[in-house]
Amino acid sequence: MLPAVEDIHDAALAERLQRRIDRKTKPLGALGRIEPLALRLGLILGSEAPRLAHPQMLVCAADHGLAARGVSAYPSDVTWQMVENFLAGGAAVSVLARQHGLALTVVDCGVRHEFQPRPGLVDRRIAPGTADASQGPAMTPAQRDRAIANGREVVRVLPGNALLLGEMGIGSTSAASLLLARLSGRPVEDCTGSGTGLDAGGVRRKTAVLREVLARHAGAVEPLDALAAFGGFEVATLVGAVLQAAGERRVIVVDGFITSAAVLVAARLRPYVLQRCVFAHRSGERGHGLMLEQLGAEPLLDLGLRLGEGSGAALAWPLLVSAGAVLDEMASFESAGVADRIAP
Repeated sequence: MLPAVEDIHDAALAERLQRRIDRKTKPLGALGRIEPLALRLGLILGSEAPRLAHPQMLVCAADHGLAARGVSAYPSDVTWQMVENFLAGGAAVSVLARQHGLALTVVDCGVRHEFQPRPGLVDRRIAPGTADASQGPAMTPAQRDRAIANGREVVRVLPGNALLLGEMGIGSTSAASLLLARLSGRPVEDCTGSGTGLDAGGVRRKTAVLREVLARHAGAVEPLDALAAFGGFEVATLVGAVLQAAGERRVIVVDGFITSAAVLVAARLRPYVLQRCVFAHRSGERGHGLMLEQLGAEPLLDLGLRLGEGSGAALAWPLLVSAGAVLDEMASFESAGVADRIAP
């Protein structure tokens, strides 16, 4: 059972928020895109003075059976090794989470490795990686549904009103490219990039494999069917996390290509999910621009990032904090005794 995600648009609140923004001591629109960001935060949190509390960075990790087909420049062991790096505090997202006061939770959704229990690691392992999607569905319907339920359960117990999305999994850009191609109808060539750093020949081979996978699963056209066909466990878990966070009216900060794929699936199931989303950045991964078009999203940053992990979401987080602070703390013309613009 998927949660309800209601329309939260409130025309009266939007009007009050916009007037509050416009009456700050600045020319109209002078803070550029910080202004609509402040408006969005107010609408998501249902307040003229929204306060971001206890932000949570959620990194979902899993392996992909399709990685055996050579679709990545790195071996699948990198998935579990990077999970250890996250937990040891040495990864980019670990550093950025510390810097910006983000609580980091790593979820083992299906990594091909046995981890020792420790703080910060949540075990929601379904299997040691998905099946090879070139041979059959990456997940059974039961596995897909369990992963979505796991994502909901993980978010349900996390505090705060903001969720930042991250992921890890060798082969994950292939799953995201397949989901984008199938759900958008765009050619797979337009949706496929270098991932972890394939050269031009590697991208051609990867594209050929993905074309084969799409043909094998030609009947998987509905969002949940496509998710089961192409994977992965971490993407499905993020779908559940997004749906739960949206139902709870949390601010959802979307990272790059793979987390956007999870949001694409979630939004096809519950369109009002997108009202709760802030898109952190435009990835350097080829298909991400197309993904953002499908989502009608304008990202905050464009830095050529393609690391994943939630690193772009963490880098964008201070902009949300600033937008909220401007709305809450910046003086108005009236309160500051500053002369308003001259009427035309």
